[in-house]
Amino acid sequence: MVNQNVKIAIQAVMAVLIVVLGFWLYRSITEPWEAIERQQALTQMTRQQMVQVRTALTHYEREVDSFPATLDSLVLWLQTDSLVVANPNQIFDTEINLDSLIYSPRTGNAFQYALNDTGRVAIYQLMDPDSEDFIGSDIPDITLLNAASWE
Repeated sequence: MVNQNVKIAIQAVMAVLIVVLGFWLYRSITEPWEAIERQQALTQMTRQQMVQVRTALTHYEREVDSFPATLDSLVLWLQTDSLVVANPNQIFDTEINLDSLIYSPRTGNAFQYALNDTGRVAIYQLMDPDSEDFIGSDIPDITLLNAASWE
C-alpha cells in the first residue's frame, strides 16, 4: 500500500515537472522570435516614417524650389501649407501626425537631417539615429537624392 502511494506521488510529480518543463521550453523558443518580430515591426514603422519625411521634403522642394534648412522648419511649413492642411492624403499615402513626423517610432529620437546645398545640386541626408537606415546622401550626386539605403 505504501509503495503504491509513493509510486502515484512520484508519477504526479513527474507529470507536473513535464508540464512545467514543456512550458519553459515553449517560452524559450517563442520569446526570442517575438522579440525579433517586434524589432522588425519597429524597423518597418521607422522606415515608413522616413519615407513620409522624404515625401514632405520633395513636396517642400517642389513648392519652394529648395530644401528646408531644418526638419523643424519643414514641419512648420507643412502646418501652414494649404494643400497639406486641406487634404493631406493627396500628398501622403497614409494618415500622418505632423507633430511626430520627424521622430523615430523606434525610440522617439528626432531623425537627423543634413542639407548640402553648396554644389550645383542641393542634396540632403535623412538618417535614423537608432539604426543604419538613411535616405539621400551627403555627397552632391543627383542619383542619390531620394535613394533609401534599404530600397
